[in-house]
Amino acid sequence: MGVFTASDIVEVAIRIEENGINFYKFAEQIAKQQEAKELFAHLAKEEANHKKIFEGIFAKIEKYNPPESYAGEYSAYLRSYVDNNIIFTKEAMDKELSRVTDTIAAFDFAIRRELDSILYYHEIKKLVPSAQHDTIEQIIEEERKHYKILTELKKRIEK
Repeated sequence: MGVFTASDIVEVAIRIEENGINFYKFAEQIAKQQEAKELFAHLAKEEANHKKIFEGIFAKIEKYNPPESYAGEYSAYLRSYVDNNIIFTKEAMDKELSRVTDTIAAFDFAIRRELDSILYYHEIKKLVPSAQHDTIEQIIEEERKHYKILTELKKRIEK
C-alpha cells in the first residue's frame, strides 16, 4: 500500500468538494420545490469556496510530515477510510446517483456526504500543520451547518 502524503490528503479533500459541487448542481436540477432548488444552489457555491480554501492549504503543505507513532500510520488509516467510505470512482458515483431520483433521495445522499466530509476533515486535521487547524475547523463547522440545514429542510418537505 502506498503512503499518503499530507498533500495527498488535501487533494482528497479537494475531490470531496468537487464531488459536492457536482452533486448539488445535479440536485438543484431534480428538486421540485423552489426552497430545495435554492438550498442546493447555495450549497454548490459553498463547496466551491471550500475547494478554494483547500487549494490554498495544499499550496502551503507540500513538505509537511505529520506526527505519527510509526511511519505511514495516518496515511494508512486514511487510505483505508477513503477506500471504504468515500465514493470517488465514476462507476460508484454513477451507481449511487442513479438512485437519486427525487428531492428526498437527494437530501439523503447529501446528508450522508456531509457526514462523510465532517469525519474526514476531523481526521485530516492531524495531518496538516497546526497553523491550518483553525481553517479546517471552520470548514467542519460549515459542513455541520450544511448537515443541519439539509436535515431540517428534508423534514419540512417530507410533511
